[in-house]
Amino acid sequence: MKKVKKWIAYILVVLVVVIISAVSYIKIALPNVGEPEAIKVQLTPQRIANGKYLANHVAVCIDCHSSRDWTTFAGPIDSNVLGGGGELFDSRIGLPGAIYVPNITPVNLKDWTDGELFRAITTGVTKRGTAIFPIMPWQAYSKMDREDVYDIIAYIRTLKPYGKNYPAHQLDFPLNLIVNTMPQKATLGKRPAESDTLKYGQYLVQSASCIDCHSQDDKGKLLPGLEFAGGKVFSLPGGKLSSANITPDKATGIGNWTKEQFVTRFRQYADGSAKPYKVGKNDFQTIMPWWKYGGMKTSDLEAVYAYLKTLKPINNQVIKYQANTIAANTKK
Repeated sequence: MKKVKKWIAYILVVLVVVIISAVSYIKIALPNVGEPEAIKVQLTPQRIANGKYLANHVAVCIDCHSSRDWTTFAGPIDSNVLGGGGELFDSRIGLPGAIYVPNITPVNLKDWTDGELFRAITTGVTKRGTAIFPIMPWQAYSKMDREDVYDIIAYIRTLKPYGKNYPAHQLDFPLNLIVNTMPQKATLGKRPAESDTLKYGQYLVQSASCIDCHSQDDKGKLLPGLEFAGGKVFSLPGGKLSSANITPDKATGIGNWTKEQFVTRFRQYADGSAKPYKVGKNDFQTIMPWWKYGGMKTSDLEAVYAYLKTLKPINNQVIKYQANTIAANTKK
């Protein structure tokens, strides 16, 4: 019996050592995506112009890294104050921890090299070597054309200093360990010619990370067979929002939408057809950045539409919004 207890003690000690070693490795050695590249992005007018378009209307970096007015439909940003960050994601939206969106004006990035910015955007690792929680869809940006990422960096460098820095993210256990395993080395792609409509549309959809919001997931992993079929739930102050099905299913998706209807749905937020309006506490609200995506070029929206129409139609009926008052009534 003493020998059995002795062996059990040995096994427990070994297990403790293994666990401590694994935790130490994850905390100290990860993430490991390599050192920042020694690059210098030239701030040419062409780069800045394309970067401005991509950062505002495709990758929508500026939308996430600016304050949004959630008392107005679709949360438009203050166009006079760009990149100051500060929005808080925490337990109110089901996140186990607290994450402040960083300031991407020179207030925060003045000491970052272009290589450090490039690594952050494409691999999810900060200047200090810490992991960026994938609220920022660096997985999508990691597949962008290198030149497009350079253009975004060039544009960000032109932002006016504004605001302040915010605390680093604080995540609950075990997410504070798991996040270090997430960053991966970039697998950069090549921007297709605009004349290759389907491939170019796919590139835009990928760069806009549409799949992340318009697909259901389980602990960050997309549910196979439901890509782009909507139904991902977002907790908002007034209720639960579910993303739309954007597959070409005719009953529950965009299968009956014409190209003109699709383009108009977006462009109305840029051409003045749609006006900002206030929403009440339990009124329908959306996190879809219509005011930014609306600024996409018509030809780009047409390419996005063409690509989405090639997806497998998935029948998935989505209840877009359920206000808290309605949810409460259904429990009675």
